[in-house]
Amino acid sequence: EFAELLIDCAPDPTPPADASLPACCPVPNLASLLLFVHLAAAVVWVGGMVFAHFALRPAAVATLDPPQRLPLMAAALGRFFAWVVVAVAAILATGFGLIAAMGGFRAVGGYVHAMTAIGIVMAVIFVGIRWGSYPRLVAAVAARDWPAAAAALGQVRRWVTINLVLGTLTVALATLGRGL
Repeated sequence: EFAELLIDCAPDPTPPADASLPACCPVPNLASLLLFVHLAAAVVWVGGMVFAHFALRPAAVATLDPPQRLPLMAAALGRFFAWVVVAVAAILATGFGLIAAMGGFRAVGGYVHAMTAIGIVMAVIFVGIRWGSYPRLVAAVAARDWPAAAAALGQVRRWVTINLVLGTLTVALATLGRGL
């Protein structure tokens, strides 16, 4: 349905003389812009989780002792989470904007409802990580309490793993959902 919106609303290379737009979307470039921002934000969030989980953390564990590794992870996650706050806001705003452009929830398929529900769950989990587990990590690192910092980082990692699975499921729904 998202692809149809973009195809139906794509600028015609030979527009009619009155330059009227298709009825599906009064501003076709807006739908394209919303989809671009939506996908770019998802790439930042899900791609960042993949990087942190499968590249950064294993490399840090393999090469650094806890007094070096845990401050690095806290600092890296702090920078990443600043980007994720923006990405989550963008994903939610553009997702609801795209749904509205398509005629609302009654006009979209079940997979869009599923993506929306999963996205909201992911956002709630992120809020718990960012304002729950992560501050405990930062405080433990500041206190040089390495066991507490490791425990807090382990909690962040578990929740990020759940969000990574949910994010991958959402990508699958976005690309394959219409055919299910």
